[in-house]
Amino acid sequence: MSPTAPVSASASASDDERRLRELGYAQELPRSMSAFANFGVSLTVISVLSGCLTLYGFGMRTGGPVLIVWGWPVVGLMTLLVALAMAEVCSAYPTAGGLYYWSAKLSDRNRAAWAWFTGWFNFLGQVAVTAGVDFGAATFLNALLSLQGWYAVSTGHTVVLFGAILVVHGLLNHFGGRLLARLGEVSVWWHVLGVLLIVGVLAAGPAHHQPASFVFGHFANSTGFSSGWYVAALGLLLAQYTLTGYDASAHMTEETRDAARSGPRSMVTAVVVSLAAGWVLLVGLTFAVQDYAAEASAEVPPARIFVDAVGLGTGKLLLAVAVGAQLFCGLSSVTANSRMIYAFARDGALPGSGFWHRINPRTGTPTNAIWLAVGGAFLLGLPALWNMTAYGAVTSIAVIGLYIAYAIPTYLRLRKGDAFERGPWHLGRWSRPVGIGAVAWVCCVTVLFVLPQTSPVTWETFNYAPVAVLAVLGFAGTHWLVSARHWFTGPRVQGTPEEPAAPDRHRTTAA
Repeated sequence: MSPTAPVSASASASDDERRLRELGYAQELPRSMSAFANFGVSLTVISVLSGCLTLYGFGMRTGGPVLIVWGWPVVGLMTLLVALAMAEVCSAYPTAGGLYYWSAKLSDRNRAAWAWFTGWFNFLGQVAVTAGVDFGAATFLNALLSLQGWYAVSTGHTVVLFGAILVVHGLLNHFGGRLLARLGEVSVWWHVLGVLLIVGVLAAGPAHHQPASFVFGHFANSTGFSSGWYVAALGLLLAQYTLTGYDASAHMTEETRDAARSGPRSMVTAVVVSLAAGWVLLVGLTFAVQDYAAEASAEVPPARIFVDAVGLGTGKLLLAVAVGAQLFCGLSSVTANSRMIYAFARDGALPGSGFWHRINPRTGTPTNAIWLAVGGAFLLGLPALWNMTAYGAVTSIAVIGLYIAYAIPTYLRLRKGDAFERGPWHLGRWSRPVGIGAVAWVCCVTVLFVLPQTSPVTWETFNYAPVAVLAVLGFAGTHWLVSARHWFTGPRVQGTPEEPAAPDRHRTTAA
């Protein structure tokens, strides 16, 4: 090891802390995360072994193989535009607040309002992602336990597992500290090697594979809608739900070394790696389909495909690999969500902010924010006890909430033009066309995922995503008009490095 390495690391830490002070905050969280660990958080939150497999059955009904296989690269390339646009802003403002802080810094007027609504959409999306991921993990775990003959598949059992998984993820985050960074690094290899294992086994194991014409051209529709174009648009949800959550790299920048470069690079790299790995996984899984109709109607379609293709024993092994990846994903989702809550509460934007912002002096983690993330996710997933359509709505809520939050600072960056002060990682002359493409794509997906997903539309099949989104928008809007606009000034800055970032202090100014 080079004798200058510790000095370089120390210098990097000093630069990071100095930049954070310039942005208005003292270093409160331990800066122990490497660039690779930061990348691991975003890659794990995206988790192709979670999103692709959890919604694979949805894709089988909304367009089938042709949408599953070709929708992925289309959505992936558009998502990459969003990630690139966000990464440029992340480099300029590497703080745990991420999106809502960016909106405040990039707006010339009404900065507090921009920050407020960006933060609330980000909060909604983060909680929905955590709920969607851990409910999906519970569903797959229930299927695995059922194959073992230990725990029959039922909605009630899945909800019990969902709650247990959330508690475990809360405890690991509560006491994790450096363990979380190590688990993030393990998760990267679990995902990469897991995809290779699953695809390799499905390529070599089955006696029968679907022809290429089926994998790349078969269209299936069991939604009840007659319009092929409408069904194809719905089918994009599989890819778009999976390719979310990469803002996690931004929320972890106050714990990452060389954050102004590591954060944006990790964000973009996570999307690129996921784009490649996810397409390989989807193609491999679709080639391995044995009985399309039976597998599409199964409780957990990928589990049925695994067992039908390679037998019970090997099928359970592949399912266990998927469950492990989904558990890693949920753990990282709670981590990123809690950091966003911590930062939002630091600036007084949540009811009871003083409580949610506290750092546990023994563990160095925002423990109250962690349990708010866990509790919010459980409440959002609980309606599945009465109506499983609610879970489909959770995935739409995650996409809508997060992508609106992604689009707002991107739009404000476009308005800022040449007045934007770039960080060390930027897009140069490509900044404007990339930003325009990113905002246009978010407008499209926001409309798509509030639409009905099954016909006829009844109370049982209604897409509840717009209800949840409007409820949060209504709460945030009413709270803003009645109260918050009189006192919320956007991200608060501290007077001295020693001054705690308590949200109830009075000697503050807008960032």
